[in-house]
Amino acid sequence: MSIPETQKAVIFETNGGPLLYKDIPVPKPKANELLINVKYSGVCHTDLHAWKGDWPLATKLPLVGGHEGAGVVVAMGENVKGWKVGDYAGVKWLNSSCNSCEFCQTTCEPNCADADLSGYTHDGSFQQYATADAIHAARIPQGTDLAEISPILCAGITVYKALKTANLKAGQWVAISGAAGGLGSLAVQYAKAMGYRVVGIDGGADKADFAKSLGAEAFVDFLTTKDVVKAVQDITNGGPHGVVNVSVSERAMQQSVEYVRSTGTVVLVGLPAGAKVVAPVFESVVKSVNIRGSYVGNRADSAEAIDFFSRGLIKCPIKIVGLSELPEVYELMEQGKILGRYVVDTSK
Repeated sequence: MSIPETQKAVIFETNGGPLLYKDIPVPKPKANELLINVKYSGVCHTDLHAWKGDWPLATKLPLVGGHEGAGVVVAMGENVKGWKVGDYAGVKWLNSSCNSCEFCQTTCEPNCADADLSGYTHDGSFQQYATADAIHAARIPQGTDLAEISPILCAGITVYKALKTANLKAGQWVAISGAAGGLGSLAVQYAKAMGYRVVGIDGGADKADFAKSLGAEAFVDFLTTKDVVKAVQDITNGGPHGVVNVSVSERAMQQSVEYVRSTGTVVLVGLPAGAKVVAPVFESVVKSVNIRGSYVGNRADSAEAIDFFSRGLIKCPIKIVGLSELPEVYELMEQGKILGRYVVDTSK
């Protein structure tokens, strides 16, 4: 395939600085890497944090963000096996890991101390050509709609992993806090596909309709509900067996510790800067509550999450805009005005 010397990308040189839509060189893949012609990339809340630089982990600078890139393999390093030019591939948050530490050897590669992160410590998918470690790149079935699958590569994998972390059984209740957002809208669908009963929590009548259309059995509107904790416990007859917190509200996370069922599991996923969750020791012990953090999925989780999508069980509600419009998407994200997921077309 003909590979150009330069490409369009959105890049920033300082955290919080101008988001520049400009021509930059096409990267050359290392011996272990694929070069992927990114067709579409989902836009994640993490991308906003990377640009602002408000997390404890420093980004590389200058930086091309993005970690939900779906495209076509156009070149590869000399050590790559099992891939061929023309394959569909995905750029995930975990771009590479050491593959030899205790975490990599026990299926916890996202926890590797030497992990390289797309759109954070490694230039990501807000460009037309991106590199990814061949071991960690996502395998996408041929014929897949690359725009629709792009959000699965982070949002889908992340919520699927979180639902597995909640350790639920079919027929049990799970609360999805932030049910109408980019992650929440997928979490509701994965939960339903896995056989769970879903109560969605979010703010606004439009979000209630949206969450229910995706499979939520019940919905609690925190804007109009005086006592969210009681409302959730009433709906679920004593509290949900699991909670997946994908909102970026510290208060919502705190409430989940209160309304979760005895012996239930609260899973923390959303990452509001500087947030803390306080677990009262007496109630936590007496209720035997589990509070667990869930990061992104491993390679097996990724393949499973993609398979749910490929079988038609997950529909990602997306809005496609040009890559050049990324600054406007960030503005909408900051204002909390996004339903579902924005996807950028790298050709525009």
